Amino acid sequence: MPTLVEERNGIVVPPPLPPVEHGGPDGNDGRNDPASSFPISKGQIGVWILLTAILMLFAGLSSAYVVLRGGPTWQNIELPSLLWPNTAILLLSSVAIEISRRAVRRGDIQSMKRWLVAGGVLGLAFLGGQLAAWQQLVNAGVYLPSTLQSSFFYILSGLHGLHLLGGVIALSWVLFKALKNRLSAVNHEPLSLCALYWHVMDGLWIYLFLLLLLS
Repeated sequence: MPTLVEERNGIVVPPPLPPVEHGGPDGNDGRNDPASSFPISKGQIGVWILLTAILMLFAGLSSAYVVLRGGPTWQNIELPSLLWPNTAILLLSSVAIEISRRAVRRGDIQSMKRWLVAGGVLGLAFLGGQLAAWQQLVNAGVYLPSTLQSSFFYILSGLHGLHLLGGVIALSWVLFKALKNRLSAVNHEPLSLCALYWHVMDGLWIYLFLLLLLS
């Protein structure tokens, strides 16, 4: 193929070089290359930031609980007996959501939907059981300002319940996406993030329950 040149004032000027494309034949500097992208998604970063903030909140409250527990004005209360079955229900909900997550990874969408519903229903049952546990305390004449331990019990269990309710709302959103066939074996990050959040809330309640129980 002949080479085109331009002659200016007797000087031969070579043609300009073609632009160099970096990052592959598409010329996008590798930005669309999955192998070169950041390994953590924005959703994962957001969930971890949220979980870190939640855990820091409860770490501060539980630290105050431990410090005040040794004070002379501390009075123990009898914890509601419903906390035991409530804890078992929350553990079962975590198991159901984990089974749902593994089902979608296998591509078993129907099983994923069933276990996701089961996990959400068990989560609601746990929240209802916590309200019933509060009612047990009220029937026994134990209210928020009755003692330091009763104050901590209502605050810790109430805050945990609010955060778990947020998890139930997130599960409902994931179920909506599943019913619209927007989840698959290769695209199920919303469910995975909800499962992560739920498992952390499960572990957090076990920690709080033991903290209250061993006082």
